[in-house]
Amino acid sequence: MDKKTLSRDGTPIAYETSGQGPAVILVSGAMSTGGTVAPLGALLADRFTVVVYDRRGRGASGDTAPYAVEREVEDLAALIDAAGGEACLYGISSGGALVLEAAASGLPVRKVAVYETPFADFSAQGAKERAAYTENLTAALADGRRGDAVELFLTLTGMAPEMIQGARQSPMWADMEAVAPSLAHDDAVMGGGLLPRERLASITAPVLAVAGGASPDWLREATRAVADAVPQGSYRSLEGQTHMVDPNVLAPVLAEYFTP
Repeated sequence: MDKKTLSRDGTPIAYETSGQGPAVILVSGAMSTGGTVAPLGALLADRFTVVVYDRRGRGASGDTAPYAVEREVEDLAALIDAAGGEACLYGISSGGALVLEAAASGLPVRKVAVYETPFADFSAQGAKERAAYTENLTAALADGRRGDAVELFLTLTGMAPEMIQGARQSPMWADMEAVAPSLAHDDAVMGGGLLPRERLASITAPVLAVAGGASPDWLREATRAVADAVPQGSYRSLEGQTHMVDPNVLAPVLAEYFTP
């Protein structure tokens, strides 16, 4: 990341820009940095000024305690200001929850697109399990058990135990542990995982909610629920795609949608 802007609380937020045209800011999800969405940004740069950044607590960006979701919204406000005062926002997974909150907070956002933000309508048991995840994650991070924190998150996503153990032995595990503290940020952004219907209903910008046609039913239903909850919402399914969406498939959809 070759540029930095200061958020309202003084935290440096690292970012880079490419291309020219209307501003589009790309927001990554859990266990990722701005580099995760950079390939998508490269495909949009022929039509837009694309901003890719490291969310606070990741990569080259700083972090200031105590964390609050409002601070991440202020990070986006600083980036929008640096990009000219107005932007479109795209967020994947929990990054989608962040851009929706930013839009609901009244930031100067022209359009919003999200990919598979994992909200769900929990049963009582499901809500209990989600609360247990938050409690266990908080304890693991407080004890410095970053590997356990990553394992908790991967378990939450539905990854099989044997795959998690395999991941622990892989070269990428160290990178995952490096961003593990930011899992608490994503957990806060998700607000317990329930669809925030009233909050979404306050969004005035158009919202495109995109899901992969090969993703689990609950993720596709969650994505459609987002589209239904916002006043100007629309839903799109990408045939054959999963949560690990191919940038080459997604980019044309976003380019068409974000074009004024």
